[in-house]
Formats: sequence, C-alpha cells, structure tokens
Amino acid sequence: MAEKNKKPTGSVVGEVTNAKIKDSEQPKLPWLVSSAMFLAPLCWYGPVVGARNVLLPQLFSQIDPANKVWAVGLLATVATITSAITNLLFGALSDVTRTRFGKRKPYIVLGALVMGILLAVIANISSIKAIIFIWIIAAAGENAIAAAMYPQISDRIAPKWRGTASTFYGVGFTIAQQGFALIAAQFLGNVKVGIYVMAATSVILSIVHVLLMNEKDNLDEPHVPLNKETLKKYFFFPTEDARDFYLALSGKFFMVVGSTIVTTFELYIFTDYIGQSTQDASHSISIFSSIMLFIGVFFALVSGPLADKLNRVKMPVVVATFALGIAALFPLFVKAAWAMFAYAVIAAFGNGLYNSVDGALNMDVLPSSDTAGKDLGLINLANTLGQMLGAIVAAAIVGNFGYQAIFIFAVIMEVIGGILIASIRRVR
Repeated sequence: MAEKNKKPTGSVVGEVTNAKIKDSEQPKLPWLVSSAMFLAPLCWYGPVVGARNVLLPQLFSQIDPANKVWAVGLLATVATITSAITNLLFGALSDVTRTRFGKRKPYIVLGALVMGILLAVIANISSIKAIIFIWIIAAAGENAIAAAMYPQISDRIAPKWRGTASTFYGVGFTIAQQGFALIAAQFLGNVKVGIYVMAATSVILSIVHVLLMNEKDNLDEPHVPLNKETLKKYFFFPTEDARDFYLALSGKFFMVVGSTIVTTFELYIFTDYIGQSTQDASHSISIFSSIMLFIGVFFALVSGPLADKLNRVKMPVVVATFALGIAALFPLFVKAAWAMFAYAVIAAFGNGLYNSVDGALNMDVLPSSDTAGKDLGLINLANTLGQMLGAIVAAAIVGNFGYQAIFIFAVIMEVIGGILIASIRRVR
C-alpha cells in the first residue's frame, strides 16, 4: 500500500495525494475516455504484432528462406535502438507540450500516419535491408503513439476509476496481442494485403481514439522552461522515491522478454520445430491465437474488478508472470501442436490477468504525476524493449541451440520477472 509520506500519484489501494483529477471532480466513470483507452493498444500494438510477428517473418521466408531467422533478429535489433530513444523522448516531449490540440493528440495522430504509411511502403519492397531500414522510422512512429497514449489515464482519470480504466486498457491490449495475430494469420498467403490491413487499422483506430478522448487545448498549463532542473526532471530517469518504480519496470521487462521469445517465432515453431506445413501452421496459429484471445479477454475482464475488491494489485501480477513460465514447460518437453495449445491456455490466463492489473500497479509506483508521460513511457519502453530483445535473443538461441532452448530461456525470464515484481513494497 502506498505510504502517505511517499506522495503516490495514484492507486486503487492507497491514498492519492497528487492526482490531476480528484475523485470529487469525476463522480461517474468517464465512459468515452475509458472506451478510448480500450482502443489505445489496438491503434499501435495490434498492428505491430500482426506485422512483425506474423507477416514479416513470412515475407522474409519468401525473400530469403536461408536467412529468415536472422532477418527477424536484425529487424528487432535496429528497432530496439530506435525504441529506446523515441519512447522516452516522445513521452517526455508530450509532458511539456502546450498546443491548442493538447499535449498527447499531436503525437498520436502524427505517429499513426507515419507508421501506417511506412507499413504500406514495406509491403511493396522485396529487399530485407530496405525493409529493416524503413522499419526504424516506422518504429519511431509506433513509439510516438504508445508514449502519448498510456499517460492519458493519469491525465484524464480520477484515482477511484483508474482500476476500471486499467481494465479497459488491459482488455484492449489482450485483444491487440492475440486478435491481430489471428487476423494476420489469415493473410499468410497474401502478405501485402495483410500489411495494408495493419496499416489502415492503425490510422483509422488512432483517429477514433483521439475523437473519443476529445483532448482540449492545454495552452493554459504553465510553460515548462528548458533549464538544468527541468531537463533533469522531464527528460532523465527518475531518481527520487523510485525503487518500486524500477522494480515494476524491470519485472515487466523480463516478463515480456520471456513471452516474446515464444510468440516472435510462432510461425517457425509450428513449421520448423513441430514440422507442420505452412498451411497447417496457419491453421494452428489461428487456433493458438483464438485460445489466447478468448481466454485472455475473459481473465482481463474479471481480474481488474476482482483485484479492486480484494484490494490487491501486486499479487495478481506476480501470479500472472509465474503462470507464463509454467506455460512454456509444455512445448519444452513435448514437440507437438497440442503442447503449444496448452501453452496458449495457461499463457492466456497469465496475459489476461497481467494486462488487466498491471496498469493499476504502474500508476501506484509512479514517482511523480508531473512526469507521467516520461515515466509511463519508461515502463512502456520496458515492454517495447522486451519485445525487441526477446526477438534478438530468440534468434541467437535458435541459431546456436535450436528452437527447444527458447522455452528454457522463457521459463528463466518469467521467474526473474515474478521475483522482481514480488519485491515491490509500496503496493499490496
């Protein structure tokens, strides 16, 4: 539970002392804003998952089958560097932006346009080097969207509704994570059209998001002068009262690395590890994604309200992280499609639980509400870097030890992540 002298920014279990919107100012759940947060992950994360995890591996296998694994790893490497810079940068810039469109909207709209246009360009290129170069810029657009969207919970939601709003976001994230993989799998026979669908979806849903959010101008907010103190506050890693913040960030990073090294090579696991044809693998991915989607959404829906009722947000996240490690044991010991489906059932439980409650946990450990964009951008950066590094590590593991070894690594990463999250003190 948040200690009063720690000045927590927001919590479903602790007292909130510095929220931008007080409980008394928001007596009813802001449904439009909550609906916009549900759409948020569908705007950027879903299209990226569909393109990067399903469609681009298939495209690489068509362009250069012999080097497809390392092409995916190289793509992740350059995107990681881009994400490490742009996620933090755009989050910090949105904190200090003052325009008649608001502080977050410009980055969301422009980021979606950049990512959408460049995905369409990638669909028409047959050079892996060119695709990877263009993806660097597309990743910058992706991170502009992500870094500006997540802090809107801190900006627009009163503390008593943050758990519910986090559930909206968590359900959307679960759908984005699995639903778009399912959609993308339907286009393995026509990758170009599939990438077009991902690009158009990102742009359209981002526009719907900003319309629902209806962010007003923020020209009346105090201008932030650029000096030594403000640069340190808004553009550098937090240093005061940040122990639990870094534990949450690190735990999320390891959790995401562990799950990503499995899902990144989902197609190749079914074809190269299990031995299915591309057609059979497409069918298996559809089943896998359907399991992850429906079970994940179910647990995302029930976990947030249940965590609020039990007055616990840390323990569900710990349980979810360990569940992902347990899930990886099935395909580790059994090289069959049903083992991946068993993985999907347990991982869906873990992902649904994690995605629903993790947002509330993140709000509780923020060092300051003034720098919510930057600090939540850092936490989201852990998610992005975890995805990218997971792909890099998976490529190295597959190249040296084979596909089975990635499941061993996944278990280790999830155990470390769970221990780190369990070490958080401020939140129960």
